[in-house]
Amino acid sequence: MRTHELGVRGAYAFTPTVFPDERGLFVAPYQGPAFTHAVGGPLFPVAQTGHSRSRRGVIRGVHFTRTPPGMATYVHCARGSALDLVVDLRLGSPTYGSWDCLVLDEVTFEAVHLPVGVGHAFQALEDDTVMEYLLSGGYAADDEKAVSVFDPALALPLREDMPRILSPRDRSAPTLAAAERAGLLPEYETCLRLDSRLREAALAGAGERHG
Repeated sequence: MRTHELGVRGAYAFTPTVFPDERGLFVAPYQGPAFTHAVGGPLFPVAQTGHSRSRRGVIRGVHFTRTPPGMATYVHCARGSALDLVVDLRLGSPTYGSWDCLVLDEVTFEAVHLPVGVGHAFQALEDDTVMEYLLSGGYAADDEKAVSVFDPALALPLREDMPRILSPRDRSAPTLAAAERAGLLPEYETCLRLDSRLREAALAGAGERHG
């Protein structure tokens, strides 16, 4: 598995080896040793998995979770393809306000790890695009927040050759500056502490399993 850090501090991309044969293929989008080597600790304890299916042109995001509690994510595309956007929303981060993007698809099965406080969005490039998520926390509607994908200050590289289909919440989401003024954005140091606690919990869980 190949790994590299993205332009957002603490976010990583993972590209697994795909094994095709006459039956189809096998791939492991998440691999523990590769994750630990790249990030410096094990994957967070998985509290919930997620699955979304989207039509071509659907845009979801930029989503983040109120911090605390915060949420870390590991995501890959299981079917179709998506322009995946990783946005640093952490106040005080060295890469605050910056973003990185890559195409996730059913060919490479590349995956992305987003630490606590980093925003996520994607634009589905094909019908029936399926995204699969590992999440460090459960869904709580009151904790789910969004920043506008159309914020000119972010200037996200959305494709213009297809319809743009958004939920009402995402279409009316505030700009990054408005979210900061409203006190919605997470603090970088708080996010780092929560990431550290997740690593400690993962290590403790591994110790119990091998004890």
